[in-house]
Amino acid sequence: MRATGFISLWTLVSLPCGQLANPAEHEDVVKHAIKLHRGKGAVIAQRKQWVLESCRKLSGLLRQKNVVLNKLKNAIRAVEKDAGLSDEEKLFQVHTFEIFQKELNESENSVFQAIHGLQRALQGDYKDVVNMKESSRQRLEALREAAIKEEMEYVELLAAEKHQVEALKNMQHQNKSLSMLDEILEDVRKAADRLEEEIEEHAFDDNKSVRGVNFEAVLRVEEDEANSKRNASKREVEDDLGLSMLIDSQNNQYILTKPRDSTIPRADHHFIKDIVTIGMLSLPCGWLCTTIGLPTMFGYIICGVLLGPSGLNSIKSIVQVETLGEFGVFFTLFLVGLEFSPERLRKVWKISLQGPCYMTVLMIAFGLLWGHLLQIRPTQSVFISTCLSLSSTPLVSRFLAGSVRGDKEGDIDYSSVLLGMLVMQDVQLGLFIAVMPTLIQAGVSTHSSIFKEILRILILIGQILFSLAAVFLICLVIKTYLIGPYYRKLHAESKGNKEILILGITAFIFLMLTITELLDVSMELGCFLAGALISSQGHMVSEEIMSCIEPIRDFLAIIFFASIGLHVFPTFVIYELTVLLFLTLSVVIMKFVLAVLVLSLILPKTSQYIKWIVSAGLAQVSEFSFVLGSRARRAGIISREVYLLILSVTTLSLLLAPALWRAAIMKCVPRPERRSST
Repeated sequence: MRATGFISLWTLVSLPCGQLANPAEHEDVVKHAIKLHRGKGAVIAQRKQWVLESCRKLSGLLRQKNVVLNKLKNAIRAVEKDAGLSDEEKLFQVHTFEIFQKELNESENSVFQAIHGLQRALQGDYKDVVNMKESSRQRLEALREAAIKEEMEYVELLAAEKHQVEALKNMQHQNKSLSMLDEILEDVRKAADRLEEEIEEHAFDDNKSVRGVNFEAVLRVEEDEANSKRNASKREVEDDLGLSMLIDSQNNQYILTKPRDSTIPRADHHFIKDIVTIGMLSLPCGWLCTTIGLPTMFGYIICGVLLGPSGLNSIKSIVQVETLGEFGVFFTLFLVGLEFSPERLRKVWKISLQGPCYMTVLMIAFGLLWGHLLQIRPTQSVFISTCLSLSSTPLVSRFLAGSVRGDKEGDIDYSSVLLGMLVMQDVQLGLFIAVMPTLIQAGVSTHSSIFKEILRILILIGQILFSLAAVFLICLVIKTYLIGPYYRKLHAESKGNKEILILGITAFIFLMLTITELLDVSMELGCFLAGALISSQGHMVSEEIMSCIEPIRDFLAIIFFASIGLHVFPTFVIYELTVLLFLTLSVVIMKFVLAVLVLSLILPKTSQYIKWIVSAGLAQVSEFSFVLGSRARRAGIISREVYLLILSVTTLSLLLAPALWRAAIMKCVPRPERRSST
């Protein structure tokens, strides 16, 4: 039966090679092959005759292919020996023959691959879904490889066409004398060809065989235009510029990052449209929130919701918008550090160090307790608790921006404590991101390796502490020897021109950001330290730099808060409103109570009144939980449902934060300071 099935498979593929007349005849052959495979076909004599005839046709095609290959080899040798042809003509003809050889070989391989694929399908169990899935996967891989080979052949044909043009030009140049202008243009053309060869990176060929690289089928999407002629012309332009959008089978969308031809300037028009749209819609949304007494940042979040996937879905370059928004965080933390002098940092460093650590430990303890009661895995409980223990530094920085905060005699300023604790939480964020891979492995490891995983976590913590010590040592050196001369040089060069000052300060921010990133500490900490170092040069310096950097920060902050709105899904919130309100209120109240408890233990008695304000500032969830949640979902630590719950609770807690902050300010801050703080 197996031998009969194999012969049937052979003939089923060979007959199309023998040029069957029409689709009806194809269908008859298929039915006949299935009957032969099942042993229910015609008599044995007819079956043998049918098989012999089909095999004869296939073998005839293969013999004809070998004859053609031999002729092509002889033609290639003849072209190479022909002294009457120029080098360009020889290259063109040889290249064309080689492409035809590849086409014949690939066609033969496709025939036998189809035979083997059909054999596997007939030998498999049609009731076994796993087996059919594996067969489908193998066919998909074969199609991807075939598509790649066809693409390579098309590229080779383009190269052959280019060689043909070169050969024709050389023949024309030999038949006529060139003018001086033609000679100059010919030299320029050759130089341009050399330039293209030098700068061209064969990224596709270099990476297609790299381990971990997979071939994927993608869709290329063009912009729709009402005018078909305009659409055609635009498509031709985008084909040349590579500005189309690609979509893979997982619905991920891609845009061009580096073109093949780097000599032509390009712009991502999708990204430009997204930024323009966000900028225009943020104005009315910000005005609306100002009118009803809400902070303008919520107008920017609403703008992101309206334009994002849950609204009009008009934002195409979501990743690029979020990346630009990260610079808003960098400049916001720089200005926070500019207001946060080293003297204040020395005054509250113990509180800033102890407070976040105690709160994180208590949150993890409560998370493990509830996880045990609800039968949640310890790894998932630790992750969720750590996510919820973080608070939003950019949000609180906006609360404190521009407020007049002077230390009372013998008291500690609430803004210094709050910002110090938030910076320490940013350090914890970097530590947690570094520990996350070990946490993932610990969740799936056996009990025999638990001690090894604990040892790895302790080693990582030691590395982070060493990195922090190195960062602060570098800051001490910069403050003592570098920052003063550097600023004086910038100030001298920027008289009458603020461009040098802005560029110099921005470069210093990015330098500190790079240092902390290289030392595996959060980039946000580097931006904060850059501001603190510059603030050590005096109040006048801080005021001058703040007046230059604030407009840049404000624009980038709009992009940042709009990018948060892109991850807010109102429909999901409405569907699960009761559950989400209960969870959000529980988280906010728990964080507020834990913060009050911890601050009651570590604050001096003369400064106990600020614990309510600091606790109100910490009683929300950081927007960085979006980042942690996405990584944990990809790693399998949390499910899709838990991820959406974390996103929704984070968003609702950020919406509740201004009300809680205002209530704390109204109750605990004296009236002269209250106006500036709210």
